Amino acid sequence: MSDPGLNSLLKWGIQNSEASRNDAATAQPPPEIDREALLRLMTGMSGPSDAQLMQESMQVIRNDEAKLEHRITAFDNFEQLIENLDNANNIESTGLWIPLVEQLENKEAELRFYAAWCCGTAVQNNIKTQERVSSPRLSIRLRRMANRLQLLVVGAIPALVRLATSDNERKVRKKAIFALSSSVRNFQAALDAAVEHMPAEFKPQEKLDANDMESVDKLINKLRESV
Repeated sequence: MSDPGLNSLLKWGIQNSEASRNDAATAQPPPEIDREALLRLMTGMSGPSDAQLMQESMQVIRNDEAKLEHRITAFDNFEQLIENLDNANNIESTGLWIPLVEQLENKEAELRFYAAWCCGTAVQNNIKTQERVSSPRLSIRLRRMANRLQLLVVGAIPALVRLATSDNERKVRKKAIFALSSSVRNFQAALDAAVEHMPAEFKPQEKLDANDMESVDKLINKLRESV
């Protein structure tokens, strides 16, 4: 059963049954029932999958005729969805990497901000996500690395460098730096690409090692100090 709400209904039923069999003085009160999940169960409606929600959000984000506030809300929803590692991995399978990276060039600063944020979220090593996923940590790192590779393949690094070093909006620059920091650590190809596209004032004199965090921080800290 993949629906969290329906899972909670099953858990509620089991706990409620156990509570009725236990001594009233010692039994813990059962949790409240998920009324929305119960309604879905009764009506046979399970709702759209996270992948569908991601695609629907991106449709709104890319719709130039939609109100900016609606596009921002859709981007916020998208970012929350991809905080989950499985959903972040689904960016590739749903064909959403290119549409996401395209938003880095959007004329609206808020949309550039969210695009950079989502790029960073999709590739960062999120401890909370690691705790929620049952796969071994090595597997999680490999899956994160796959997302970093996709970010490199679709050409996001040059765009993120431009935002991080020259965007007019400070908060956009900060999110772009966050995305770069998440992308280049432990991934030499992405770090090399970032250095290659850096303006002269940010370009390090020595070769940086993506597996050495102090080495990476020489670049990232210089970017942060410029904001």
